[in-house]
Amino acid sequence: MQQAVLIICLLLIISYTAIIIYYAIAWLSLPNWQLATTQPIPKGLADSPITAQLSIIIPARNEEDNIGACIQSILNQSYSKNLYEIIVVNDHSTDATASIVKTFNEPNIKCVDLINFIGNETNSFKKKGIEVGIAQANGELIITTDADCVAPPNWLQTIAAFYEEKKPDLIVMPVSIFPSPSGVGLGVRFIEIFQALDFMTLQGITGSAVHKKIHSMCNGANLAYTKKAFNTVNGFAGINNIASGDDMMLMHKIYSENKKGIVYLKSAAVIVQTKPVKTITEFINQRIRWASKADKYEDKRMLPVLIVVYFFNVLLLILPIIAFLSNFKFLIFNFQFSTLQFWFWLLLFKMVIEIIFLIPIAKFFNKLPLLFLFPLMQPFHIIYTVIAGWLGKFGRYSWKGRQVK
Repeated sequence: MQQAVLIICLLLIISYTAIIIYYAIAWLSLPNWQLATTQPIPKGLADSPITAQLSIIIPARNEEDNIGACIQSILNQSYSKNLYEIIVVNDHSTDATASIVKTFNEPNIKCVDLINFIGNETNSFKKKGIEVGIAQANGELIITTDADCVAPPNWLQTIAAFYEEKKPDLIVMPVSIFPSPSGVGLGVRFIEIFQALDFMTLQGITGSAVHKKIHSMCNGANLAYTKKAFNTVNGFAGINNIASGDDMMLMHKIYSENKKGIVYLKSAAVIVQTKPVKTITEFINQRIRWASKADKYEDKRMLPVLIVVYFFNVLLLILPIIAFLSNFKFLIFNFQFSTLQFWFWLLLFKMVIEIIFLIPIAKFFNKLPLLFLFPLMQPFHIIYTVIAGWLGKFGRYSWKGRQVK
């Protein structure tokens, strides 16, 4: 029994280490992309060599606190307003979301009410909302973001220039969570910083995975794909019965059609900022929603990684319990460790290798100071990974006031 536990531990350690090292090398090999000029970007259509027509789709449900700032950040873009449109799809909002959108007196903004196209019979309102928005879109390149996001001023200009140079089918781009600067309670501050670090890790893995084309990862808060590619794969057909997955599942459909058409745009000029949730309950609920679609992906290349990561965290969670229940001793390279000692060194090793991976990613996202808090977040990270992974498979979650199984 003791030998079997040791063998399982070593296999998980080696596998997890290999995965993190691979992602770290992949991120470092991913080139930073910048606009060709460092001069101020002209706003006039006639002055710009970039003329890609863009359609920004924003699904929104009860987002009266966020939608105004989101739209304003897009209207403040350096890209000519003649070259892009904003389509907000109002998903059965019961607050002032639609009214706020309509206060923007701009010819390139549309507010589409989803209730005019469907009732409450679908299981995936967000996919249907994006689908309806794309049907209304005039642009050749569709860009999706969320209503609680804000975009930097050169976001569209950089995307358009990258698109015209690379001609991809789908562009994956970075998203960042920044914790509130001050004025919040200690509990809220903790969960916000934890989210910032956890989400940054996921974003680093996303960039690495897309660059090496080893599995499909992206985030619909900052994603672009051609209208042609969307129509070629028949949109969300075949996956529209699944509540979430409007981003990664669509990405895999497009990848299956054209493996070379998926690219990652690593540029600080396109980092979209999104808000953290404020409570642990909201956070766990969000991660359960993300985990719930894991076994529904047709892209099974990610499955071995998910299995290793999940069970490595399970191991770290149960080793202290084993230490309490037994007197296991582990002999490694002629050094003998108690179960608790072995657990401590394993946890320390995990933190060190993850920090090495995260340093260049934190530099890119301008979050290096947060890494000093990374060790303090480890216990919660291990617990939430195990819980969210389990409940994502067997539990329920709520999203935007809707219960989903």
